[in-house]
Amino acid sequence: MLEILGILLLLAALAAATALFYFRHLFDDPAARRVPSVAGALGASRVLAVFAHPDDEQLINGLLTSAKAEGAYLAMVTATPGDAGTQSPVVCRQSELGIIRKAEALKNGFALGIDEQEVWDYPDGGVPDIPVDELVARVTDAMKRYRPDLVVAFWPASGATSHKDHMRMGLVAEQAIERLKAEGGPSPRFVAYPLIPRRSLLKLGRRTGKFVAENQPLPTHSTPGNTASKIRGWQIHAAQADYVAKAYKMPTRLLYAIWDKEFYAVRDLETGQWKN
Repeated sequence: MLEILGILLLLAALAAATALFYFRHLFDDPAARRVPSVAGALGASRVLAVFAHPDDEQLINGLLTSAKAEGAYLAMVTATPGDAGTQSPVVCRQSELGIIRKAEALKNGFALGIDEQEVWDYPDGGVPDIPVDELVARVTDAMKRYRPDLVVAFWPASGATSHKDHMRMGLVAEQAIERLKAEGGPSPRFVAYPLIPRRSLLKLGRRTGKFVAENQPLPTHSTPGNTASKIRGWQIHAAQADYVAKAYKMPTRLLYAIWDKEFYAVRDLETGQWKN
């Protein structure tokens, strides 16, 4: 009997190890250059993240915290207060969700070491309805104030998740950079687009994942994700605390034990080429 139990335990351990290897394979991309810090590898000392919603910054905890540890200045713009989000779990009246999520974004930004932060009041889900020139002008002004040498923004064609707000803010960030260059003043040297690993998108993301995978660039850099920071961030974003577990059908801690790297496509704005 003990011998049979031992065999069963061994088989269970092998199955668990196989599953862990498989999922880690999905959330990796060995083609990307592995660096301890994206900002450090680029020599960037001022970083500006341009996003659409509270909790978007959860994609780049590793980039932000490693840059901060090296003494970089960090700023972030979030275009909406996330007022149309689906609460997971429900923590407030829906009419007050924007107030709550704005506070969560500011609190998480503080925890990440962000020096200056803005959360604007554009409607969640309605960013594509705002005149592009208005958004570009505001982001351009933010870039003039914060003077980043590295901008982190969504890839306009896919937005990391195919969300229309993500895609529009990615486009706006690119147009703001082009406006700065045309004006002849200081402008960012690099832009980094956060990416979700392609194999995980194709295997787990269904139609949306396929769209994103087919419309995002290949990663040029990977850096360790700050797992503790990501878990803390979802605790701070209380209205979305269960989002990851529901979306990926596994506990948050387990997901980040598997998805323990962040991936970026980095473009050198002086040469127009992808940075290797």
